[in-house]
Amino acid sequence: MVEPLVDPFQRAIRYLRVSVTDRCDFRCVYCMSENMKFLPKKELLTLEELDRMCSTFVHLGVEKLRITGGEPLMRRNIMHFFRDMSRHLDSGALQELTITTNGSQLERFADELYACGVRRINVSIDTLDEEKFARVTRWGRLPQVMRGLDAAQKAGLKVKLNAVALKGFNEDELFTMAEFCSERGMDLTWIEVMPMGDLGNEDRVGQYWSMRDLRAQLEQQYTLTDLAESTGGPARYVRVEETGQKIGFITPLSHNFCESCNRVRMTCTGELFMCLGQEDMLDLRPALRNFPHDDGPLEQEIRRAISLKPEGHDFDYSRRRADGQVSRHMSHTGG
Repeated sequence: MVEPLVDPFQRAIRYLRVSVTDRCDFRCVYCMSENMKFLPKKELLTLEELDRMCSTFVHLGVEKLRITGGEPLMRRNIMHFFRDMSRHLDSGALQELTITTNGSQLERFADELYACGVRRINVSIDTLDEEKFARVTRWGRLPQVMRGLDAAQKAGLKVKLNAVALKGFNEDELFTMAEFCSERGMDLTWIEVMPMGDLGNEDRVGQYWSMRDLRAQLEQQYTLTDLAESTGGPARYVRVEETGQKIGFITPLSHNFCESCNRVRMTCTGELFMCLGQEDMLDLRPALRNFPHDDGPLEQEIRRAISLKPEGHDFDYSRRRADGQVSRHMSHTGG
């Protein structure tokens, strides 16, 4: 029996989010700057190194693996990695292999994702208005994403839309988004904007739309019933009685979810961040590359990292400033 990964606060770590690239074909305003400087390709872990890294986490008890970016489907030959990871689904060691994507490449890859054992995906869409979508993503094209959603559902993938709640931007689409998802049989999760990256060009406090306020607006039209279920992530869910659909709320600011945090995040260069809202990380590359035929040192470094996992983040907008801000962009850590 392998000793499980347990942090200092007795939380078992069962969930790994892995960024496979920092590159993206969008430039969402809350995720990255318009003129991003991306990493040289030589600094990224190879697909073989990503396989070894993820497989080591699975050996240590990680049961859920979410692939993120940047835009993960932009990574060259990424389907090779998904096909390789599917062996852990076949063995039963991994309970779920999934992905968070902007949807731009789903038209190309939805069928292959399903063939690799992916059964549900998260697609990040903050607006259904084509002009506003182009504005918030800077480079994105909504019709392309819509074709991706069609392809994903046709392939048999269960789709959940993730929408960042942006005050003054998508407040007027609260019910439009809910109705769109209800009609298409999709779940929907709203996420509070977090103080990450360079705030010189984006006012995070001004963008902040509390989930308390958002839910209160929903309740003006819908009857919401709290659900006890969890998908292993930070969202709290309600059922909309009028439609039967499920809506989630991710609330790092108004009600943090740190007490049940079961996840860590690894960047495409092998840096392990034990908390999304803290700067502390541990670089796993030396243990990976200096011992190519021995996973023992890598396992030791992973355990050392988990022993440093903090109790929670420090995000706070209550004083009308972005306290607890971290300097890295969301695309660096992985969405």
